[in-house]
Amino acid sequence: MHKALKVAAVVTAALWITACGKAEDGQAQQQQQPPSPVGVMTVEAVSQALMVELPGRSRAFLEAEVRPQVSGIITKRAFTEGSEVAQGQSLYQIDSATYKAALISAEADLASANAALGSAKAKAARYAQLVKTNAVSRQDFDETEAAYKEAQAAVTVAKAAINTANINLEYTEVKAPIAGRIGKSSVTAGALVTANQAATLATIQQLDPINIDIVQSSAQLLRLKANLRSGQLLKSDNAKVTLMLEDGSTYEHQGTLQFAEVNVDETTGSVTLRAEFPNPDGTLLPGMYVRAQLNAGQDPQAILVPQRAITRNNKGQAVAMIVDKDNHAEMRVVKTAEVIGNQWRVVEGLAVGDKLIVEGLQKIRPGAPVSPQVLTADEPQK
Repeated sequence: MHKALKVAAVVTAALWITACGKAEDGQAQQQQQPPSPVGVMTVEAVSQALMVELPGRSRAFLEAEVRPQVSGIITKRAFTEGSEVAQGQSLYQIDSATYKAALISAEADLASANAALGSAKAKAARYAQLVKTNAVSRQDFDETEAAYKEAQAAVTVAKAAINTANINLEYTEVKAPIAGRIGKSSVTAGALVTANQAATLATIQQLDPINIDIVQSSAQLLRLKANLRSGQLLKSDNAKVTLMLEDGSTYEHQGTLQFAEVNVDETTGSVTLRAEFPNPDGTLLPGMYVRAQLNAGQDPQAILVPQRAITRNNKGQAVAMIVDKDNHAEMRVVKTAEVIGNQWRVVEGLAVGDKLIVEGLQKIRPGAPVSPQVLTADEPQK
C-alpha cells in the first residue's frame, strides 16, 4: 500500500511538471507573437462646412383664388384649364345685360340732375340780385340757395351711381388678378354665381420662382445657436439651399434662404424656414415633398474620420482604436455628430495627432502589439 502511494505521487509530480512546461511554452509563444500589421491615419483638424438636411414642402410663390364680384349667369369661359394665363386676361364672362341697363339708368339720372342744377343755379343768381333791393325776402333767398346746393349734390350722387354702374359692368368680365398657371374650373357656362361667394371659380398659382417651406425642430435650432455662441461653430454667410427630390435625385437649381418664421408651431415644436427656388421647367409643383440641404455653420477645427474606423461596443457606444506610443492598440470611446460624405465628424474622444487604426481592426484587440502602416488618402478600402 505504501509503495502504491509513492508511485502515485511520482506520477502526479511528473504531470504537474509537464503542464507547467506547456504553460510556459504558451506564454513564450504569446510574447513572441509578431505585431499585427494595421493601416493607420493621423488625425487632423480641418475647416468644414456643416450641412443639415431638413424636410420641406413646395408652395406657390403667388396664389390667387378667382371669385366673382357681381352676381349673374356665366355665359362663357375663356381659358384652358391647366394653362398659363397673363395678368388681366379674361377668364369668365357674366351676363352683362342688367348691368348695362343700370348704367343707362344712371346716365339718365345724371342728365336729369344736371337739368335741375341749371334751373336752380339760375334761380339762385336772380334771387341774389333781388335780395339786394329787398324785392324778395331773405328767407326766400336762403331757400333758393339751399335748393341750388341740393341740385349740386344730386349731380354728384348721379355721377357716383354712374361710376358704380361702370365698375359693376366691368366686373362682369372676370379677369386674372395675377399671371401664372390656372387650375381646373369649378363652374361651366350657364352656372349662377353670386358676388363674393365662398366657392372659388378657379385658382391661379405662380410657380416660377417657387417657395420651399423647410421645417426645423426648435431643439435643433437651440443647439445650433448654442454652438454658435460658444464658438464651436462659426456663422456661415452662405444662404444657398440644395434640394433632394422625392425620387432621390438632386434638383438642378440652387435656392436662396429668405427668412425664418418668428413663431414656433405649438403642435409640432418646429420652426419654418422659407427658401426661394427658380422653377423654369415647372419641375417643382405645389405640395411636393422635398429634402433641403443648407449650411448650418462652419466648424473651424473639425475632426473627420472614415466611417469604417468607428465601431460599436456591447454598450452601443462608438469606439475607435488608436496606436499608443508603445505601438499597442488602445480603445477610445468617442462621440460622433453627423456623417459628411463617407466620414464621421468626431466631437469627443480623439485629438489632433492621434494615430487612428482604419484597416485591420478585425485582427486586433485592445493591448495587442501592432505594426502601423500609414495609409494615403487615395488608397482604396479593404
